[in-house]
Amino acid sequence: MSTTTTPTHVWRPSSSRRLVLDGFAPVPRGTLPAMPLQLSWPTKDPSDVLDYEFDIAAALIGNEGDSIAAVNVLVTPNGTGDLTLNSVAADGSLVVLWFAAGHAGTVYIVQITATTTIGRTVGRAMLLPVQTLASAVVPASALTTDQGAIITDQNGNPILLGS
Repeated sequence: MSTTTTPTHVWRPSSSRRLVLDGFAPVPRGTLPAMPLQLSWPTKDPSDVLDYEFDIAAALIGNEGDSIAAVNVLVTPNGTGDLTLNSVAADGSLVVLWFAAGHAGTVYIVQITATTTIGRTVGRAMLLPVQTLASAVVPASALTTDQGAIITDQNGNPILLGS
């Protein structure tokens, strides 16, 4: 006997878009801590709807029972067609944000403030650049057919006039 069932999928956020809280490492006496680098997620296409993560585990070291209780997110700029925050979730020390839309050529600032169950508050600003990635920009010197189709070589690269 054969039975077909729809499997239940376990969703896990993609670690390829995870930023980890920095600046909590101890430094030797008599030295100054280095300024942490600006946190920046990989570039997003305006048509992408993807999960992005922020891990605050470094702020919770020594208090293994502490976890995120509330998250506040502010995205700037925030006009019509700009980056849209679809949802926010928390899992232990991980904030998971789903973003959509955005204007190509804009670098968005995502300000996240996470409050933990025992009262810690961690705030950071991250950058999320948006660029058109889904379609290639074809040079104006590309050879085309009478119908406007681009002529390519055996590797799919456009053949350029004058080359």
